[in-house]
Amino acid sequence: MKDRDSLKKQLAEHLTLYRDLGVRYVGAAPAARRARPSAQKTAARPAAPQPKPKPAPARVPAALRIQESPSMFAPGPAAGEPLAAIEAELKDCRRCKLAPGRTNLVFGAGNPNAELMFVGEAPGADEDAQGLPFVGRAGQLLTKIIESVGMRRQDVYICNILKCRPPNNRNPETDEIAACEQFLFRQIESVRPKVICALGAFGAQTLLRTTETIGRLRGHLVDYRGAKFMATYHPAYLLRNPNEKRKVWEDMQIIRDYLRSLRGPEE
Repeated sequence: MKDRDSLKKQLAEHLTLYRDLGVRYVGAAPAARRARPSAQKTAARPAAPQPKPKPAPARVPAALRIQESPSMFAPGPAAGEPLAAIEAELKDCRRCKLAPGRTNLVFGAGNPNAELMFVGEAPGADEDAQGLPFVGRAGQLLTKIIESVGMRRQDVYICNILKCRPPNNRNPETDEIAACEQFLFRQIESVRPKVICALGAFGAQTLLRTTETIGRLRGHLVDYRGAKFMATYHPAYLLRNPNEKRKVWEDMQIIRDYLRSLRGPEE
């Protein structure tokens, strides 16, 4: 009993000392025992979510990156001239070997202030007969493509690299392109579209000064002469390869969304 009273007295003295030192609580659990709940708590805590890696940017073909310089085709003194003046200059064109075989020169058609301009390669038989671009089967498909993104054919401007039909619809030749392309560039300067969409390899290769395939060029919206440029498959190619229509639809969606972004939110 005496030992117990002595132990109580010592304990009371220790507690008084701790109180005087400012200690208000003394833990009694052993160190190993105190650490166990903390470890359990750490183990139970869910791991912090890791940020998802950003997707790598889409690879743009070198041919497109190289040709983004605005000085590639510097506007001439006739920049911004009316389309009618350019067409009048071409009326009796004899600058290349295609002139003797044509029925009509096919200059271009559509809205002279269009936001979207299509550039094909050359007129076909129907276009040569009517003097208008894209009026045959390929033209009918182009109209559907335009309408599929909420636009009308009369809202856009349509033309070709060549203004005369090559015999038997063969591919344009280098000397023919060289003789005719200046008028295309003047059309671009006159219309000043927000987007230029090249239809097929010859349209894209002529505008970009590249030999890259249309399959590698398409799908990329890039800077070009103060506008944006998109290459996609020619409607005549889609008539032969209908499985590729989805790719053109994807390209047109990119164009549509870009034009909408320029207008801002719709009221």
